[in-house]
Amino acid sequence: MSVLVNKDSKVIVQGFTGSEGTFHAGQMIEYGTNVVGGVTPGKGGQTHLDKPVFNTVEDAVQQTGANVSIIFVPPAFAADAIMEAADAGIEVIIAITEGIPVKDMVYAKEYIKNKDVTLIGPNCPGVITPDEAKVGIMPGFVFKKGRIGLVSKSGTLTYEAADQLAKAGLGISTAIGIGGDPIIGTPTKDAVQLLMEDPETDAIVMIGEIGGNYEAMAANYIKETGNKKPVVGFIAGQTAPPGRRMGHAGAIIGGADDTAEAKMRIMAECGIHVVSSPADIGETMAKVING
Repeated sequence: MSVLVNKDSKVIVQGFTGSEGTFHAGQMIEYGTNVVGGVTPGKGGQTHLDKPVFNTVEDAVQQTGANVSIIFVPPAFAADAIMEAADAGIEVIIAITEGIPVKDMVYAKEYIKNKDVTLIGPNCPGVITPDEAKVGIMPGFVFKKGRIGLVSKSGTLTYEAADQLAKAGLGISTAIGIGGDPIIGTPTKDAVQLLMEDPETDAIVMIGEIGGNYEAMAANYIKETGNKKPVVGFIAGQTAPPGRRMGHAGAIIGGADDTAEAKMRIMAECGIHVVSSPADIGETMAKVING
């Protein structure tokens, strides 16, 4: 049992024939992900990367049985793409697109709220279950199979943590890049909960950043559930000045609890093993689980 994606996932690519969709779909196929087709309105009936192209997600689902979609649609149309996938019965939607207008995401998140769907992103690197499925833009070779779950707001730090874990002789069950926008489909706590409930995950790495309260909510959840799996945590942006956006649209300190220092304190109080540098993630996890 893995989380969100695995070797049985049937993946379609929305924005399949565009440059981003083409490049990353090719990488996903090369990795071994079961990409069953893609969607580009007006190009239905064609083939691309030896896979069928459909005009709509509904057509793709009906003809391929797709249950996972990855979105490489331009920002102005990406929220519509999310809602279209949800309407078609896709179970896991991974929105890579950066720069979707906040009002569009507010509407899309509300629209899919009562549907049986998990949205990851937007503005995220995707999800990978090593050696089974890579549904995203991460470099697959960095991720080694193992039993450590990984949840991260940062794409680059996802790769760094995976590399650290591999160097420590550990591997990843599933890595979830949740995205750094103010409005995302799956906040830190929900992603951590998926891994807490996964029997093939023994411990979790949680990487956050300044801005918002996602990490505090996740930390409180971990404490409330009795710290049943060890968690190593890191917060990016420890030197960021208040009021200035740092990288991600959601990475801005708005109050005293938004700072890296405050988040690290809350996490430590909730029993999380907090590291001050991403270079210490692998070594710390190895110590935690090996005693």
